[in-house]
Amino acid sequence: MPIDAARALAAAPRVREIAWDHKDVQLYHLGIGAGRPATDPRELRYTLESRLRVLPSFATVAGGGSPGVIEALSAPGVEVDLARVLHAGQYLRTHRPVPVRGRARAASRVVAVHDKGTAAVLVLRTEVTDADGPLWTDEAEVFVRGEGGWGGERGPSGRPSPPPAAVPDHVAERSLREDQALLYRLSGDWNPLHADPEFAARAGFDRPVLHGLCTYGVTLKAVVDTLLGGDVTRVREYRTRFAGVAYPGETLRVRMWKAVAPGDSPAERETEQEAAGNAEAEADTVRVAVGAVDRDDAPVLADTVVRLR
Repeated sequence: MPIDAARALAAAPRVREIAWDHKDVQLYHLGIGAGRPATDPRELRYTLESRLRVLPSFATVAGGGSPGVIEALSAPGVEVDLARVLHAGQYLRTHRPVPVRGRARAASRVVAVHDKGTAAVLVLRTEVTDADGPLWTDEAEVFVRGEGGWGGERGPSGRPSPPPAAVPDHVAERSLREDQALLYRLSGDWNPLHADPEFAARAGFDRPVLHGLCTYGVTLKAVVDTLLGGDVTRVREYRTRFAGVAYPGETLRVRMWKAVAPGDSPAERETEQEAAGNAEAEADTVRVAVGAVDRDDAPVLADTVVRLR
């Protein structure tokens, strides 16, 4: 069987040493669309080393690329065709602001394998620590077509939830460059799906698609710039589900709804705190939905939440 769930879950964490500096951060920021206009002071905080701030989603590429998809597919008990793989979702929690330069230890392991019948979903968790303690934790959900049906647990529903019915508090549009995927892949994700038309055709696409994690970064930057005045340190958690693809050259529409959890009433507060189980229910929350303007707002990111410090 291509996926041996028991073996994958029992495997010891894979540990690697990672390091990065300002050049890696600047390249990542350029790869998600920073620097337009080039002399805008709001953009220079992402591109000029003397003013540099690190967008938290940089954690997904720190040290030469996210281990998410490729690491999950190389785990013991996993042997699948890369052309049948899609990145289904991503979660990030920062324990401290990500420094401009650093050296850390990243420990990754498969923590869940879900049987969807006609597909499998692998969840790879990576915990990153440096000399001062935990830096960030991320989880990548990897969807593998044609690898389900062994009778395992189905796991949570993969159906995206509809966006809030209310009118968004803010809407931002972000234009993607034609060469956006080619630039982004220099941060370490070399999957040919994002550059090779023949490989993209094998995977069922008429042309190369943008990396989901590139859209993930573009979206977080839009939230930070629109709602937080560029204060990257306010981001505590960031979660999304990749509901569809984006193509280089398209325009993304990022809709944002501000909310504060728990609710305004004591009853809502008590219910939500009980559900959360800890004081994290007190954090500010931004809900986000992303669509492709060029394709009638076809969903790109769904179930997207940014929790703030």
